[in-house]
Amino acid sequence: MHDIPLLGAVENAAEIAKRENAEFVLLSGTDAMSLRESRQLGWELEGTGIGLIVAPAMVDVAGPRVSMSPVEGLPLLHVDIPRFEGGKYFLKEAGDRLTALMLLAVGAVPMLVVAALIKVTSPGPVFFRQERIGRDHEPFAMIKFRSMYVDAEHRIQELRERQRAEGNEVLFKMKDDPRVTPVGRFLRRFSIDEVPQLINVLVGDMSIVGPRPPLRTEVEQWDDARVGRRQLVKPGITGLWQVSGRSDLSWDESVRLDLYYTENWSLAGDFVIVLRTVGAVLFGRGAY
Repeated sequence: MHDIPLLGAVENAAEIAKRENAEFVLLSGTDAMSLRESRQLGWELEGTGIGLIVAPAMVDVAGPRVSMSPVEGLPLLHVDIPRFEGGKYFLKEAGDRLTALMLLAVGAVPMLVVAALIKVTSPGPVFFRQERIGRDHEPFAMIKFRSMYVDAEHRIQELRERQRAEGNEVLFKMKDDPRVTPVGRFLRRFSIDEVPQLINVLVGDMSIVGPRPPLRTEVEQWDDARVGRRQLVKPGITGLWQVSGRSDLSWDESVRLDLYYTENWSLAGDFVIVLRTVGAVLFGRGAY
């Protein structure tokens, strides 16, 4: 591990932590620190004000699925199997549809203004419908305000080939996309083009918070079975991908976040993501 200082041996961890004025001693997987040595280290840190953190070997498992209980003096972590149905899913769907209905009612007039701007500044329809893949790999027509010229779909192959040459094989994204209209660029920067997806939420195709809704062409290029697990829940208007970089994310980062959300989501977590989305939208981070 480059640029990581080696301060001493594991058996001297308590003394080294005191000497270095450490806030915590973090234990990760190591053959040199058994249960007995870990307990001894905890005793040596008593009264020093230095905390002890033990990092389990599990990755991408969130708090709601993990509980701890002592068995014969040994603290054991219990990990629940992810479930994709039940009461919390009913609450999520009911909340999604009620929220979508209220937001559409409140935003009806602003949406009419946006529709007029699109119609006046660029020939073509106000809305853009595109097939996306939803829960259980069911296709649906996702609705957005049109932010591109009407020939955008015919020009995508040329741009896709250019992007593949730059190293992105699956997820199509491009800064300064020449297909985007001037009004569309503004709509995209502040995610206004996504607002009509509330209609998809209202009819049950999407959720307010969820994984990114993929294109069929993207799904056909998935070469790892685990990626398909992101389709065990409804795709969302926003999600971890939205508040963690949006279009600035790589393909692998996007998949990792979607899989993490799929298996660990909670109603409280959804609320936090919605709050973080407000900040991401206001500052236009990763939007193009």
